[in-house]
Amino acid sequence: MRLRLHEISRNPQVIIHFFRQNPLLLICLLILVIVSLPLAYLLLRGIASGAAGIEYLLQPRTITIFWNSLVLTGIVVFASGIIGITFAWLTTRVTLPFRRIILVLGLLPMVIPSYIGSLTLVTAFGPVGYLQQLLEPLGIRRLPEIYGLFGASFALTLFTYPYFVLPVRAAIITLDQSLEEAAQSLGYSRWEIFWRVTLPILRPSIAAGAILTALYTLSDFGAVMVMRYNAFSRAIYVSYNSSFDRNRAALLALVLVAFTLFLTWLERRMSAAIRTYRVGKGTGRQVKSVSAGKWQVPAIIFLCILIGIGVLFPIGILLSWALNPYVRSPIDMKLEEASWNAITTSGITALVTAITAVPLSVLARQSTSKLIQGLLSLTYIGNALPGIVIGLALVFFGANVFPAIYQTLPLLILGYTIRFLPYSVASTNSALAGLSPSLEETAQSLGLNIGQRLLRVTLPLTWVGLIAGMGLVFLNTMKELPTTLMLAPIGFTTPATRIWMANEAGQLALIGLPGLILIALSCVGLFILLWRDSGST
Repeated sequence: MRLRLHEISRNPQVIIHFFRQNPLLLICLLILVIVSLPLAYLLLRGIASGAAGIEYLLQPRTITIFWNSLVLTGIVVFASGIIGITFAWLTTRVTLPFRRIILVLGLLPMVIPSYIGSLTLVTAFGPVGYLQQLLEPLGIRRLPEIYGLFGASFALTLFTYPYFVLPVRAAIITLDQSLEEAAQSLGYSRWEIFWRVTLPILRPSIAAGAILTALYTLSDFGAVMVMRYNAFSRAIYVSYNSSFDRNRAALLALVLVAFTLFLTWLERRMSAAIRTYRVGKGTGRQVKSVSAGKWQVPAIIFLCILIGIGVLFPIGILLSWALNPYVRSPIDMKLEEASWNAITTSGITALVTAITAVPLSVLARQSTSKLIQGLLSLTYIGNALPGIVIGLALVFFGANVFPAIYQTLPLLILGYTIRFLPYSVASTNSALAGLSPSLEETAQSLGLNIGQRLLRVTLPLTWVGLIAGMGLVFLNTMKELPTTLMLAPIGFTTPATRIWMANEAGQLALIGLPGLILIALSCVGLFILLWRDSGST
């Protein structure tokens, strides 16, 4: 149904009737208005900069920042994709000893905040780090610098490859074995089956992992700051906190928004280019694990190196700091209260984002309108923006428009939801991509309305992707720092804010205990996440 402006102006009842016929669209538009608040804030700041802002964007320094971010994102997405897809395949399709333990350990890097992980990597592999101390008897006085593009790429790859693992693994679990058996009956080898049958079917999940990794890389502040790499997030932070020029920082953030919209468009093109659901008659059968054969030893070596560098080294360094008998905290850390705050807010945020993502993903699946698809791309903006931008935007609107929620938990959860909604949306989109439209059409022909179809058909068949999205949101909310610092009520603390407090005090050793608590709490979340699909692996 199309609405004309003169019809609306003469008869507002037309709008009411339209949205009664399209309740899903109304819900999604309301969600989009809320998640677009940071964009509105940036536009206000960008317009205020005037002609000087355009001149600033065209300066060589700004172009260099954009290029640096583009190169970093490309390297991290490519490297994380190779590692993440390989890891997901080995822990889902290949029979390996202690596979579930390996899976949990391999996913732990995603719960380590990038600023903590980068600090531990510098401590271990820096010019005068632990590795250099071990090599000093050999005459090595100083190792090469780890800072710059190499260090930022290395750190972000270690902490983002799990964003490929979860959606790809969810797709592998629900893969129909009959497709591979059909290819095998045509004489394809196992390698040919993977490249020509399995990998194309996994493409929507790979695209989801790629965009999550890209968004994380673009918005990350900790790794680029520690590794001294001048990317967008670092430049925005410097503009906000050093030069106090919020208009310039807003312009840089708007460039990030434009880049995000391009990435979401590219992800939709990749996901829509192939059908991944079953169209034939009969019941699909899940794939079975296969023996690694002669590749078992190389696979185990690969997994051990990955877990050693990404998990054991950071945790070992945190332990050494926490167990240092000479460290005394000058402040009361109140870690019990901080831990409870993190668990409750992370759980609520995970539930809210999951509920919010379902209508957005269903509308994206059903609608063929380019306008609707473009509007839905706005849901990805929050995760591309540094937390400081979202925090400032909500502080602005909270203090000036909605003072009743200023410095309250609802505003904090709203900030978390805007920031991490893309994780739920991407995972839900990936799950829906494997659901045949004929199932929903059949339910509709039986007289089920849209709500009944969601509860009785769509959600039961896509729960793996939904749980994966909730796990991603929970884990990222646990370690979120800038949004928490700016939006939390007075006196509200989390382990992440305690870590920040210790870093501000210049006492890295005090990071050890809250860092370990943060990892332990997130580890519980991972166990809950992976327990749901334990029967499928």
